[in-house]
Amino acid sequence: MWGKEFMAQNISEVLLTEERIQKRVKELADQISRDYQGKEVVLLCILKGACIFFADLARAMTIHMQMDFMGISSYGDAQKTSGIVRISKDMDTSITGRHVIIAEDIMDSGLTLTYLTQLLSSRNPASLRICCLLDKPERRECEITPDYCGFIIPNKFVVGYGLDYCGEYRNLPYVGVLKPEVYSGS
Repeated sequence: MWGKEFMAQNISEVLLTEERIQKRVKELADQISRDYQGKEVVLLCILKGACIFFADLARAMTIHMQMDFMGISSYGDAQKTSGIVRISKDMDTSITGRHVIIAEDIMDSGLTLTYLTQLLSSRNPASLRICCLLDKPERRECEITPDYCGFIIPNKFVVGYGLDYCGEYRNLPYVGVLKPEVYSGS
């Protein structure tokens, strides 16, 4: 009973279709590949939400790169950031003198990515850029913007394509708006 059809019943609207996402991810990959041709690149996935975006982006890129992963969170199971950043998994690769591209699922308050960019900058990369699939600028609490952005979206609670609510909905192939009654308890 608990499958994609059941999950789809909890979506009020499909904000971004699978086809539209794939087209935009390819465009981002092409742009990054042009910008970083001939450079030493580390593509950094921010777990868990960015894993699907990261995989699609990496496969579409045409440059030589290393991949690494960080587990970082300020949400827990909530729908709003707690403001407290927790690292559950650090990188395995040294980034000193290398060009780092952070692949992130969504930028909203900016608190987590501000903390992360400060931390990674202290490790002396050649450059540090952010590539996020989704951007919610109206929720921003910090002076930070993505260097590469897939889509600017309204301030709605979205799931799918890696984004979750309480660990669920990540495997939906599109980005959808979760019905408020699902997360508000009403």
